[in-house]
Amino acid sequence: MIQWNEHLINGARRAVREGRTVRIHDAATEAPLGEVHLGNAGDVDEAVEAARLALPGWQQMGVDARAALLRAVADALESMGQDLAHGISREVGMPLKLSQRIQVEAPIAAWRATAALADTFSFVSEVGNSRVTQVPVGVVAAITPWNYPLHQITGKLAPALLAGCTVVLKPSELAPAASAGLMAACERAGLPPGVLNIVLGDAEVGHALVTHPDVHMVSFTGSTAVGRKVAALAAGDMKRVSMELGGKSAAMVLPGADLARAVKATVASCFLNSGQTCSAITRLIVSREDYPACRALLAEAVAGMRMGDPADASTRIGPLLSALQRERVLAHIAEAEQGGFDRIAGGPDAPVPEHGYFVAPTIYGNVAPDSRLANEEVFGPVLAVLCYETVEDAIALANGTRYGLAASVWAVDEASGEAVANALRAGQVDVNGARFNAAAPFGGFGMSGVGREGGVYGLEEFLEPRAIQFPR
Repeated sequence: MIQWNEHLINGARRAVREGRTVRIHDAATEAPLGEVHLGNAGDVDEAVEAARLALPGWQQMGVDARAALLRAVADALESMGQDLAHGISREVGMPLKLSQRIQVEAPIAAWRATAALADTFSFVSEVGNSRVTQVPVGVVAAITPWNYPLHQITGKLAPALLAGCTVVLKPSELAPAASAGLMAACERAGLPPGVLNIVLGDAEVGHALVTHPDVHMVSFTGSTAVGRKVAALAAGDMKRVSMELGGKSAAMVLPGADLARAVKATVASCFLNSGQTCSAITRLIVSREDYPACRALLAEAVAGMRMGDPADASTRIGPLLSALQRERVLAHIAEAEQGGFDRIAGGPDAPVPEHGYFVAPTIYGNVAPDSRLANEEVFGPVLAVLCYETVEDAIALANGTRYGLAASVWAVDEASGEAVANALRAGQVDVNGARFNAAAPFGGFGMSGVGREGGVYGLEEFLEPRAIQFPR
């Protein structure tokens, strides 16, 4: 078994001294992969002190030099891309062909895209008799989840480092391959000591980071429940917070829109990474008249989805992360069964592979708007279909949860789609199947979080504007 038992502190690997461990299993076979050794508050103290001492030199290095090091990290990650894709696929369960593209290639591209902002972003501007300079927030605590481990790490580290901040990263203890690869990449790239520190750990390490007096900002991605606790703790020292939390995103199919395309895209979004995606479209809102046709299209789409080994190129649906995650999802399905909704596909008795943490892709129709299935994040391959009578009803349904991360609108033309998109409380809205834009702001309204990641918007999260007035 692999032993993940090293922190990265002040440019050197440190053996984890604490005796607590977490065992990691292959999501598809349930066989043990290895053990993650968990650090403690003492490790956090050392890491934060290293970041604090490294901050002045890193800031003074200049943005062009920092950008060059970001590119070097990207190059190093690219050289180990195959191993990273395999490791993440085994931990999380995403099919390997998708893991290569989404879990590895996309983050590498994001490191390079962030570095390119050094050529275009204005760190100094003139406003009347004021010179406004964008200065780094300071020491950043970055806490990242397991579902897209390298992607979520990159979304925080790359802009924070370019901005001139130093970082202490607590990656998820449930998906260690990405952070282990990042350690090696930073060493190969020659990142100065203390600029990035990585502490393995669970909630104990996270709590120590969030409450540490020398941490100036907390950037967190995870569940809304944990995010609320993090925000409350950070508020004690008035730390800046940036949070990307849960979602219950909806696809609205307006009258006359291409129903077949809408169904195909919604199914692809909902079941990507077996539903373990915060921005997944997990509600499909269709007119009452379109429901019978929609139901048939959904059943047909799911029938062709093959569950199985993530390494098999024909696999569309991989396993969930763990037995615990599977039980959580099955509990949602059991409650939906009790609600008497129209089961279109899957369900608690659907066949799944003998080994692995699998849940069959499941769809319920005529879901009650006030039900848990229509309002709470499942984080598994479960789609809820709701029906509307008028477009105004559809908008109310889409806005009817406490979340507001993403949405999609399907309309007869872009103009009518945009009109509805402007009525939705969601951080990102796709019209008629528009592709994801990594340079656009990503984040949510309401309980989906605070702040934005991606492009220049993600960079600005780690900068403080300072105005200097002159007697002109």
